[in-house]
Formats: sequence, structure tokens, C-alpha cells
Amino acid sequence: MTREDLAVWDQEFRDVCARLDGLFYRTDSRAHARHYVRGLMAPLERKNGWTIAEYSGAPEPKALQRLLNLSPWDADEARDLVRAYAMEHFADPRGVLIADPTGFAKKGNKSAGVQRQYSGTLGRVDNCQIGVFLAYANTAGDRVLIDRELYLPEESWCADPGRRAEAHVSQEVTFATRPQQVKDMIGRAVAVGVPFAWFAADEEFGQNPGLRAYLEDEGIAYAMAVPKNTDTVTGSITTKTGVTTLVEHVASKLKPHDWSRRSCGIGTKGFRVYDWALVNADDTAGDGHQYVFRRNIADGELAYFHCYNPRREPMTELVRVIGYRWPIEECFEAAKNEAGLDNYQVRLYHAWYRHITLAMLALAFLAVMRHKSKKGVLHLWTTHTP
Repeated sequence: MTREDLAVWDQEFRDVCARLDGLFYRTDSRAHARHYVRGLMAPLERKNGWTIAEYSGAPEPKALQRLLNLSPWDADEARDLVRAYAMEHFADPRGVLIADPTGFAKKGNKSAGVQRQYSGTLGRVDNCQIGVFLAYANTAGDRVLIDRELYLPEESWCADPGRRAEAHVSQEVTFATRPQQVKDMIGRAVAVGVPFAWFAADEEFGQNPGLRAYLEDEGIAYAMAVPKNTDTVTGSITTKTGVTTLVEHVASKLKPHDWSRRSCGIGTKGFRVYDWALVNADDTAGDGHQYVFRRNIADGELAYFHCYNPRREPMTELVRVIGYRWPIEECFEAAKNEAGLDNYQVRLYHAWYRHITLAMLALAFLAVMRHKSKKGVLHLWTTHTP
């Protein structure tokens, strides 16, 4: 990386931190926030209060712990800052919003929202917290996290005033399912004019009728995975046997000429190529509901997607959007590896939001610098700590 490249990195980092300054009343809090964001991007094996403090030249992490736990600043304002910063660089009218949960393994029972629960990230039931995220991906290949919510289980947390008080969960916080949290995040993106053409998500959200109804009422096109026992007429999940409209039964009736081979994007091993087929949920209704079937070329395994396509965009576009489900996984990997998303040691409810949001800002910064490298502003894309 050249001296000019380093100057671009340093200036961009100063500009980002200048945006943060308005969130803090005290100059020392502003400095600690800069140190924290800088540390989240540093080449450290673990990025927690102790390691970041040491990297910043502080003898102990008390100042950084105070930043996350006690200092008066609003993590939601910081979230809005992250989203606005991302849109300045990545806004695209053909962009895709993507929702997905990710798990954070934790010890003990004091961290807000922690309990034994299933985490797809961990691949098992474990003691963990679940964060629900909204990502944004544009057609140029840029992707970034723009919103987040901590899932609070109903019985073990929301209905336990003692645990709520100990973790500083305010009375205004009520139980919300993960689909409800996604609905709120989409609503915030829509309210501030984030440009996008589609929403994509996995089965947990695709099978939720409330989320689907919200998206359809708002005129938001979607492509979401659904289980094989989804009824293509009602869109609901059924346990009835012999139902000929189950999505798996519809797939079994497809003829060889119904399938076409297409790529849904580039993965770590090259183009992700599958066989695809499309069926309208109701040819006469004209309401835009369709089902897309994806068949693995190697083993024939099927995946099923419920699409709301009111603009009747072509199969090529549906395949593209379904492929855009993966960028949020790449965001999680990058955020955890490069921006310390999962390295926090906080227990309080609001402190979780503060750390996660600053990690999202660090990820957005790295994404912006990568974007500039693709445009030729930088001569080389590599991790650099400003």
C-alpha cells in the first residue's frame, strides 16, 4: 500500500469518527469511541476491552468499559449514522435487504437474552445470545450490516423482572418475535428512504405469515426460503399428508423441460450453479405469488422459495435475489473476523447494542475502503488500521 493510500485510509477514518463525535457530550468519550473503533479493526486475535485498551496504550480497560456501560450516548443514533454512511456509498435502487439471525456463544446466565437455545451459527442448541440483523447488498457486490436487534426470549427474560433489572432492560422493551424484529428494521429502512427492490431471508422468516403480510401490504417484493411442507395455495405450513399443493409435491410434478441451469452468484469456490424452476402460485389471481425451486446439481437436493413478485420480474431476477441471501453470511464472517462483532465482554442490554453498533460501523468503514479500492481510489485492498 502506498503512502497516498494510507492517507486516504486515515482521512476516511477521521471523517467517520467526526460523525461519531456528535453522539458524545464529553471529549474523553469521543476519544474513547475512536480508540474502540480503531481497535475493532486492529490485527488482534481477540478484540475485547483488555486487548483494545492495550493496543491503544491504556493500562486498563476501565475507560472503554465505561464507554459501553455508563457513558450517556444513544446506540440507535449510532445505528442511524452507520446506515446513512453506508447509503452514501452503496445506495442502489436494485439493492436487496437481507435478514438473518446469528448466535453469540456465552458462558453463564447474566448476559442479556442469554439462554440455551438453537443457533444456526453454532449448529446446535447451546448457551448463547441471538442477534437479528438486517444487511444491505447492492448490484456492484458491496454488502454491509445496517440494523440489529437483540432477541430476548419471552419466558426466561421478558417475563422475569429480576433478570431484566440486573441486565438493565428497560420497561419499554417488550417481547418481540424475530420476524417482528425484522419487520421493525425494514420499517426503519423504509422510513428514511433506503433504496431497495427486494427483501430476502431464510425459512424462519419465509414461513411467517405476519411478516409476509406486512411486506405485501407495503408493496415490498420478496424471495424467502420456505419448508417443503408449505401449502402453495395458502402459504401456510401444514402437517397434513396427501396434500397435493404442498410445495414438495408441486416440485415432484415438474418435467425436465421446466428446469434451467443458472448461476445465482459467485461463492468462495466459484459460481454457484443450480437447476431452477418457477411455478405461479395462482395463474388467475395475478397477485404476484410464485414458487421457485432450486435443485443441487451434485445430489439433487431441493430448496424451496416463496416469492412475492408484483412487478412480474423475470426468472433471472428471482435467481439473483435468492443468491443475495448469502451476502449477510459473508457480512457476519467479515464482522466477526475483521471487526470484532462477537468479541465483546459486556452483559448489559444497552451495552450489547453499543458494541454491536460500533462493530457495524467498523465493518462499514472496511466495506467503503474496499469499494474505493475497486474504483481505483486505492492501489491495493488490504486490511490496514488507521
